[in-house]
Amino acid sequence: MGEVSEAMRVARPKSLLDRDAKEDLWRHTVSRIPTQFGKLQYLASLRDSNTGLYEHHGLTLLFGEKEAGRAMRLMHRQVFADWLNRALAAQEADLSEYLSGIGGPIEAVLAAWDLLEPWKQYIPGNVMAGEKALYSSDMRTLVSLLRCRYGVDARAQGALPPR
Repeated sequence: MGEVSEAMRVARPKSLLDRDAKEDLWRHTVSRIPTQFGKLQYLASLRDSNTGLYEHHGLTLLFGEKEAGRAMRLMHRQVFADWLNRALAAQEADLSEYLSGIGGPIEAVLAAWDLLEPWKQYIPGNVMAGEKALYSSDMRTLVSLLRCRYGVDARAQGALPPR
């Protein structure tokens, strides 16, 4: 017997035959995340930080590793582009909603974000340098705006060392 092809190993119920992996990912997962920034964070969390490859067991089981990886990569890029195309005021409202839903004191999160900039990890691969720069500039501005709104001084939070 020869090797079993990836297409033969994929378990695909009849109801899914007319959908692709990207549509499935959007319909069953990403569209249910209430904020654009939450969508961006979620998709970035599917990417292995050591290899840059996306991993989602269920999607891979249904569509195969290659198609699932492609779908996650494309969706991440699309959500990132949608974020960049929003006005700064819309980004601020979305980010405020995201922060209010993650639990914990927003002030502590903003202080940590000001120092550590974890949002840089949410940038998809293969984006243009200008897109990275715009995203980083927008995020620094947003974190500053929200720190002012919540009266946060990153160094005064106690948990963070002085710069």
